[in-house]
Amino acid sequence: MSNIAKVLSRRQDREEGVGTNEKAIPFKKQDYQSLKQECLAKGTLFCDPTFPAESDSLGYDALGPQSSKTKGVQWKRPKELCSNPEFIVDGAKRTDICQGALGDCWLLASIASLTLDNQFLERVVPHGQSFKENYAGIFHFQFWQFGEWVDVVIDDRLPTKNGKLLFVHSAERSEFWSALLEKAFAKVNGSYESLKGGRPIEGFEDFTGGIAESYMLNKAPPHLFKLMQKALMLGSLMGCCISKSSSQVTESEKHLKLVKGHAYSITGAEEVHSYGHPVQLVRMRNPWGRVEWTGPWSDNSEEWNSIQPEERAKLFYSAEDGEFWMAYSDFIQKFSMLEICNLTPDALSSNTVSHWNYSQFEGDWRVGSTAGGCNVNEDTFCSNPQFVIKLEEEDDDPHDGEVSCTILVGLMQKDCRKGKRFGRYLNTIGFTIYKVPDEFRGRNNIHLGPDVLLHQQSIAEIFDDLREVSERFKLPPGEYVIIPSTFEPNCKGSFVLRVFTEKEAAASLLDTEISADVKKQYISESDVDPHFRKLFNQIAGNDSEVSVFELQKVLDSVISKRTDVKTDGFGIGTCRHIISLLDRDGSGKLGLVEFHILWIKIQNYMEVFKTHDRDNSGTMSSHEMRDAVKEAGFQLNNDVLQVIISRYANQQFAIDFDSFVDCLIRLEMYFKVFKVFNKKNTGKIDLEIMQWLCLALN
Repeated sequence: MSNIAKVLSRRQDREEGVGTNEKAIPFKKQDYQSLKQECLAKGTLFCDPTFPAESDSLGYDALGPQSSKTKGVQWKRPKELCSNPEFIVDGAKRTDICQGALGDCWLLASIASLTLDNQFLERVVPHGQSFKENYAGIFHFQFWQFGEWVDVVIDDRLPTKNGKLLFVHSAERSEFWSALLEKAFAKVNGSYESLKGGRPIEGFEDFTGGIAESYMLNKAPPHLFKLMQKALMLGSLMGCCISKSSSQVTESEKHLKLVKGHAYSITGAEEVHSYGHPVQLVRMRNPWGRVEWTGPWSDNSEEWNSIQPEERAKLFYSAEDGEFWMAYSDFIQKFSMLEICNLTPDALSSNTVSHWNYSQFEGDWRVGSTAGGCNVNEDTFCSNPQFVIKLEEEDDDPHDGEVSCTILVGLMQKDCRKGKRFGRYLNTIGFTIYKVPDEFRGRNNIHLGPDVLLHQQSIAEIFDDLREVSERFKLPPGEYVIIPSTFEPNCKGSFVLRVFTEKEAAASLLDTEISADVKKQYISESDVDPHFRKLFNQIAGNDSEVSVFELQKVLDSVISKRTDVKTDGFGIGTCRHIISLLDRDGSGKLGLVEFHILWIKIQNYMEVFKTHDRDNSGTMSSHEMRDAVKEAGFQLNNDVLQVIISRYANQQFAIDFDSFVDCLIRLEMYFKVFKVFNKKNTGKIDLEIMQWLCLALN
């Protein structure tokens, strides 16, 4: 119950802007200003209890407590490493990020690109932090984490060996902002070791909240260089890498000094004239701060003598700082992948700068209810969450001449790195896009079933075992349903779905409106069959009423005789719920008419249950609950269905008959209670604490 309350409360906060960069959520509920003032008042330096200066914060395997790599590590504050430490020296620069003994070049490539635009850097690295004024050993950074911005507090104790920083450091030895930022990011992800291995695209998104695109360079589109130039002009972050399996670079470290399996940041894209002919150049940086490309257009190569002095003066700079130029033609031959993160985000394919239209949704794949897998799983696929996008306005001046709408879809699974410590791996995730049939256009209050979706060809399907799966599409105007899912069914996870469109487009969750339409039973004593009356008298005894204990006994007796349904017996709680619903005179028992109404309900419930027990197992699959409760008169959305499944399904995600009865009885009771308090028909009710407790405990 407490977890459900947290989820619902969090949604309320989101509606009020909590989780934006301006209203970042304190990570682990640590408020930077309060903690800092507390330390200043006490005259102490901050020590973070949630990410202590201990081996556990370093890692769990290669950097675990027993690893040789962590022996001799000492945690020291910058003032213990140099006499005059500074947070940032002469502004944050690409050369401030030099890789240490941690395989997080992907992260450092992202940080290096971040320094190209102060506007975005300041969103991650808040102003007013230093080792001089009001120093208390506490710093903070802000990251975008799976749909929300979080403010991460750290102390400034950093891992060192032999008096030097173990991990990222600045070329300027007295500067510490990059080392502290890396520590804050390690804290968010559970440890330093959890940062090993990755793609720059991940860091780009976590530093900006933007959405990223990937391009395989062996299939580079003809306009890619122009797209890169425009992306840099707009402040977008870019990275590239050479896959370890690539056969394109055979010389690697030995000759051309390009490193396989290593992430580089892209910091420039310019066109120059070599002997009067245009040449496209790309500038890159190795986060190591050294080891540069030695081929054409590298530092001090003869190609620089072929261009005009003014062009040379503008671009050429020779230093062993890890940054270098190379021809675009060599770039797409030597490198495997380019990644671009759209920051603002802007339409990169348009000739004019315009903002994307943006929608974001969060959801869960819950085993037994909303984890339906891909569309190969016909029985469960449609139980996945569904989202509708309405594309009505075509792109301006499409380059291919086709009337279409650009849409960029990104699906991200949450908390990937934290799970490494516990041996959890990425789910294979993706999404399927369908055209909404004409008869369902314009509606949001529905949930499309297999009779609608699986009887047509999908527009697109994309799946991969990545943190985020994203793709750009050009679709004709119309309405489309996007179904995010894991590839296999019954894979638990949480996700963020983001939809970007070049023109304004309405996107929303596609789900059933909650409602109830239960037929009322109007019965008088004269309507009761004599045979039933006789049966009732035998059950009720001398007081002519059925108590909760008598009700439990008779229900168990009747159902136990049936071989076509399974039950482990009606619990006393279920019987109490039945009496709470049907007891009209407040006696706490059921009279003749009330018991007769119950008997009719049980018969109706049995018919519904049998209809949806498609394999005649005596139980009903949890994925069939949506249709079953609908037939019983209740329309429920995914949130409510998830709660129902978690409460009533067994370990095999099957629901037996007594659980089904309890569910329907309670639903009818809660709808009735809500209707009583919803006097103004607003869809909302206000309860005092006494009213709430009486209802909740009933």
